[in-house]
Formats: sequence, C-alpha cells, structure tokens
Amino acid sequence: MDNEFNGRSITLSLQLGYGIGHVLNDVCASLWFTYFLVFFHLVLEFSSTQSGNLMLIGQIVDALATPFVGYHSDHTDNFISARYGKRKLWHLFGTVCVLSSFPFIFMTCVGCSLSHKWAQMYYYASFILIFQIGWAAVQISHLSLIPELTEDSHVRTHLTAIRFGFTVFSNLFVYIITWIILHITGECDKEQVGPADAWKFRHIVYIVLGVGTITSVLFHACVSERRGHRDQQPLIDYNDNNRVHFSIFRKLLLYQVAGVYMSTRIVVNISQVFIPLYLHKTLGLAARALAVIPLSMYLGSMLAATTQRFAPRSFTHKLNYLIGSVCSLIGFIWIYLGTDYNYKVYYIYVVGVLIGFGGSQMLVTGLALTADLVGDRTEASAFVYGLMSFTDKLSCGVVIALIQMYADDASMNYYRSIISWVCGGACLMGLICTLILPKSTSNVQVTYDNPTINAIEEETQSPPDLL
Repeated sequence: MDNEFNGRSITLSLQLGYGIGHVLNDVCASLWFTYFLVFFHLVLEFSSTQSGNLMLIGQIVDALATPFVGYHSDHTDNFISARYGKRKLWHLFGTVCVLSSFPFIFMTCVGCSLSHKWAQMYYYASFILIFQIGWAAVQISHLSLIPELTEDSHVRTHLTAIRFGFTVFSNLFVYIITWIILHITGECDKEQVGPADAWKFRHIVYIVLGVGTITSVLFHACVSERRGHRDQQPLIDYNDNNRVHFSIFRKLLLYQVAGVYMSTRIVVNISQVFIPLYLHKTLGLAARALAVIPLSMYLGSMLAATTQRFAPRSFTHKLNYLIGSVCSLIGFIWIYLGTDYNYKVYYIYVVGVLIGFGGSQMLVTGLALTADLVGDRTEASAFVYGLMSFTDKLSCGVVIALIQMYADDASMNYYRSIISWVCGGACLMGLICTLILPKSTSNVQVTYDNPTINAIEEETQSPPDLL
C-alpha cells in the first residue's frame, strides 16, 4: 500500500523500516516484563519485595522520563536535528543508553555478587535508571513519527498495527530463544528455574540485543524524517511571554483516552509479568513452560495484529476494543477456575492465546485512539504520547510493587488470584472508558487561547473520527 503525504510516498520499504525501529525496545521490554521478577527472585534470590521495588524504580524513572523526552523531542531545534531529524536524534540517544546498560541488568553483580542484597540494589538501580531513560527516548520518538508520516487515520492505524506486528515477532523471538536455551540446557523436563541458570539468561540477553542492534541500524538507514512544511497549529500554544498554554489539559477527552491506555497497559503488562510466576509457583510447571506459555500468548498477539491489518474501515475502535476485552476476560476467568491436570497440560495454551489475542487487540486500539487524539497537530505529538506513557508506567510500577509486597508469605494460589482479579478489573475499566468515548472529536477538539485561530479552525478543519 502506497499513501501520499505532502508528495512523499509511504512505500512498503518505509513501512517496514519504520516497523523495525522499535525492535530493540521490544526485545528488552519482553525480557523486562516477563523475566525480570523471575531472574531477580528465583535466580539472584532477591526477596519478592526487593525485586518488586527494583521494578518500581524502573517504572517511576520511565514514567518521569517519557513526558520530559516528549516535550524536548517536540522542541529540539538545532543544526543536527534539522539535518537528521529531531525524532531520529532522540531515538539514537535512547538506543545508545539501552545498549550500554541493559546487559548488566540480567547478569550477576560484577564485583559485588557476595555483597548484601540491599547493597546490590544500588548497583542494579543505576543501570535500570540509564536503561529506562533510553527506553523512553526510543519509545516516544518512534511513536511520534506516526503522525509525521501520514494524516490519514486509517493509515495511522495501519502503521500502528505494523509496529505492533514487529512487537509480536520480537516477543516471539525472545520466547523461542529462551525456550531453546532452557530446553537444551535443562537436565530434565521437571527442572525449575534456580540460581544455577544465571548464565543462561546472560546468553539470552546477548542474542536478542544483537538482533535489536541490527534492526536499529536499519531503521536509521531506511527512514528519513525530513518532511515538507505544514501550516498547522500545535496542541501546545505560546503567548507573547513564551509561556506554554497547555490547553489540552482542559479537555475531558485526554483523560478518557489516558484511562483507556492505562487500563490496557495494566492488562497487558501485569499478565506478562506475573504469568511466569503463576506457572512456576501456582501450577509448579517446569522451566521451559516459562517460555512456551508466553510464546502461546504472543501467537495470539500475532493473530490479533493480522486481524487489525485487514480489518475494514467499518470496524470502529469501540468494536475492536470490545472484541479484545471479551477474549481477555474469558482467559482471566479460566485462569481463576482452572486447576485440574488437563488444564495444566492442554488448556493453559488456549488461555495463553486468548489473553494474547485480547491484549493485542486492546493495545492496538488504544494506540490508534492516541494517534487520533493528536490529529494533524504533530508538533506536540511526542508530548501527548509521553503523557499516555506516564500513566502507563507509573500505574504498572505501583501495582507490581504492591503485589510483590505481599507475595513472600502468600499461598501458592496468590498469583492466580492476582492475574484474575487485577487484570480482569483493569480490562473492565478500559472497556467502560472506551464505551463512553464520544463518537468523534468534532465537539471536543483542542482549542487555543487565540480566538482568531479558533475561528479559522471552525471553518477549515475537519477533525478525524475518533471512533
């Protein structure tokens, strides 16, 4: 599919080049959310509270970094950004930060492996700090490229689906590599993860970071950010004293979309974080199940990404989100009820596909709603994406830390209840927020302090349908 925007063709090579630009972040996020607690609690033998606090530190740093990166990404204006592109410049900065810090997170403390666990927390927290700043820079700069490439709402959804498709393939790659290493090096099918597996996670990190580095180089080589000038008004306007008027904060639509995005991220991230611990502690499955079950989840995600890719224009965002939330809810209810042998051996894979399909469908819809919220005012797109990511990171970090705070003395069914009630409740909250969204942005669009601008926009601008 080729689409024309200001004389620039959105070719297949450009679409693929854009899609692979987030692969490094995706493989790191897959390891971070799926195996961080597994590695620190089961391999490094940190307590549940300590490992939860480390993840909370990372989520808080990421939450604070995203609006900061978003604001400065929108306002970067120098010779280098003019030639190379301000979004790509921040993407490059984030890539360097991720590559220089992430390997140290998934290996034993260099030179301090025998120190007290609380002392080691400072060591790991420093690398987590650098990693999360870099991750935020890559994420926000990559997302804010979508409105830069096209004004068409359907094409933006298509680009979002391509981006998420590569996210799915990235996660599949991580889980396949993890399964291969855990399966080949395992002494028996019933062996569970323990301290002796530290070297296995180190090799997994090296392999996936190698692939992520290659895709990042290809992204910077294939995607050119330079674009024609467009006569537009930004979401964030300035008065004569150069003080920012954040008029978007006075719009109810912003908080509604943020509620959808936050709820969706809680469903996707919390299930991804705690399903491995649920498999290990509640169901007592072998180490390779910690790769195979998440793999089934992302097979479901791949199916959802394909569905979104070929979905007709008549499919509204509300309908897409409803389909995804219903599938996810069925999976969470099944987790709460499933206990027998057949469930552990066979049906758990069906549950994984349902949760993966539903979460993917919900997430793509949430990202599409955010792109529609930005509209054609791309000068502040990174800031808006930063705000959405802020709600996501902070809420997930707090929820994970609270769950881990009570995990040490909990029963074996603790994680089953957590996944069912927390993820199921967030799924219902996201569905409610989606259903109460207005039909279009025609009567909730962002306005400016300048009445002349408002009068011009009322006559000339036809905002895209949100739903």
